Amino acid sequence: MRIITISREFASGGRELGKRLADALGFKYYDSEIINEIVRHTDFDAGFIDKVSDGEVSFNFHFGRSFGFSVNQPAIDVLAAQHKVISELADKKDCVIVGRMSDIILDKKLPLKIFVYSDRDHKIARCRERGELHPEASDRQIIRKCRQIDSFRRRTHDTFAPYRWGDRRGYNLCVNTAGVDIKKLIPGLKEYALAFFDSQKQ
Repeated sequence: MRIITISREFASGGRELGKRLADALGFKYYDSEIINEIVRHTDFDAGFIDKVSDGEVSFNFHFGRSFGFSVNQPAIDVLAAQHKVISELADKKDCVIVGRMSDIILDKKLPLKIFVYSDRDHKIARCRERGELHPEASDRQIIRKCRQIDSFRRRTHDTFAPYRWGDRRGYNLCVNTAGVDIKKLIPGLKEYALAFFDSQKQ
């Protein structure tokens, strides 16, 4: 199977890029669908699953005062279900998967790993355009929220990956969407993806 994973900074347009690239290639696209599948396999609601996936719910292993080993078991259960769901989806059809640590989970399947990022001003503009935060939020509040979510994602990723979140050495391609119409990037990204998968056949 040909697999593309999209890791992204919040408000960078990674989700849009992933969907447009999937459509251009004729691949299946998985994002919120993964949460829906996890809901079907567990007793957790979608909101909790989403927070675990983005690192907003702590699952780090740590030692307490009595030196006993402590974990957040519900969060671990969600991550286990997420691993199972993503692995099964990736085995069915060529696909693009956004977030959910898919780059780590599918590493042995040799996916094309893309990291999407942007700058401060374009993140603010994107948040306002898409209404992702309160319409009266200040620029400072928007950037604070972006940094908070990115911090959550980094913490989750770096707990399990051998490379740091956003480190170019952990990805095949890093895409800066600042000041660029994302749909105009897709033809070039499609050609890059096809060349990447062709190189795997050799």
